Amino acid sequence: MTDKYESPLSSRYASPYMLGLFSADTRYRTWRRLWIALARAEMKLGLPITREQVEELEAHVDDIDYEVVAAREKEVRHDVMAHVYAYGLKAPSAAGIIHLGATSCYVTDNADLVLYRDGLKHLRGELLSVIANLSAFAEEYKALPTLGYTHYQPAQLVTVGKRACLWIQDLVSDLRELDFAIENIRFLGCRGTTGTEASFMELFEGDGAKIDEMNRMIAAEFGFDELFDVCGQTYPRKTDSRILNALSSIAQSLYRMANDIRLLQHDRQLEEPFEKNQIGSSAMAYKRNPMRSERICSLARYLMADAANAPMTASVQWLERTLDDSANRRISMPEGFLCADAILRLAMNVTDGLRVNEKIVERTVREYLPFIATENLMMEAVKRGGDRQELHEVIRRCSMEATARMKQGEGCDLLSRLAAEERFGLTLEEMEELLEPSLYIGRCPVQVERFIKKVRPFIAGAANEKAEINL
Repeated sequence: MTDKYESPLSSRYASPYMLGLFSADTRYRTWRRLWIALARAEMKLGLPITREQVEELEAHVDDIDYEVVAAREKEVRHDVMAHVYAYGLKAPSAAGIIHLGATSCYVTDNADLVLYRDGLKHLRGELLSVIANLSAFAEEYKALPTLGYTHYQPAQLVTVGKRACLWIQDLVSDLRELDFAIENIRFLGCRGTTGTEASFMELFEGDGAKIDEMNRMIAAEFGFDELFDVCGQTYPRKTDSRILNALSSIAQSLYRMANDIRLLQHDRQLEEPFEKNQIGSSAMAYKRNPMRSERICSLARYLMADAANAPMTASVQWLERTLDDSANRRISMPEGFLCADAILRLAMNVTDGLRVNEKIVERTVREYLPFIATENLMMEAVKRGGDRQELHEVIRRCSMEATARMKQGEGCDLLSRLAAEERFGLTLEEMEELLEPSLYIGRCPVQVERFIKKVRPFIAGAANEKAEINL
């Protein structure tokens, strides 16, 4: 418990991994790794930096005195220079060469790119787990007939597994978008105050090849194969826009899935996991609210709204840079990652324990199947000599009468009404023989099998991870 505000993303929702990745400590340790990489590259390329200086920096990479940093920042009003100062106190022989030739964005922007890359890869694993869970679910229920809905009104039959494939297809699309975002993250490197590398032209006496090699060396140390071709002082903020758009896309898909689950749980056809001692309502002890799916939807709305920050920032980067992106990005980017992580963890939990109440599903199908089967019944009656147009009118009238009766709380008596119509020419028993649900699901089982076969390569390496969540 704390006496200061703490974001629920930190205290309730996000994973320990994501909280650690976007912690201040991880960020500042990454800054120090970047300073070491810069000094090492400059030493190897002939600048007057000794191996002993680099080794002293390496020895103190995790030795950050945050009290010294805070006091120095209060004095100089510059966070990066406060950290340079504190690092120099720990590594005095190297104090004079820390940050040599660099500008603040060397550490701030490159560190962000490292964190975003690692965060996206972690989210990718979680997304694969959700897809794997749903794929197993779809295969298990590929042939279980269930009532389809259009406009949330009863429609033709589908299967429980086929419906899950609609969710999976959205998520596979998100996976491709996420992969595109990961593949297109470039390293900024050390490019100087306006991206011209002028300071390094001075340091390396005009040797541009050494500057290129320095940037390649630093990028490779952090696992990047490519750098941005050109930049201003910062890396292009279009990168942030692409990242948050990919996270928003995941939120959209999981909102759709979770909302479907909420609707089906209302009808008792489907249920999200429910703990043995879980309380659904403080007042109504009998309730089993779909709170996990509701939380997915709630957080997804936040993430979709948060994603609007990045394109607004990208659109107002004046010339080589402006600082009005800084405060916004400090909030919107980490919170986007933490929120996506929270949503995916909830989705992993829900899809790992999704329950189908097959008897309720079957009862719902049976209730509406007479209406769904009317076209088949009409075709059978035509085969027996009936007039198609007359039979259509009989079905229309009897259907309206049966529906009106159901709206009064009575059961569906459509088949009895049709059997009583002499022109229809089918007995009640003959019609009931045509009410086998599997006759009305079309190619659903085949569609599921073909689709999951395409999905399997994506999930082949997915970890069978369980997500513990705070209820």
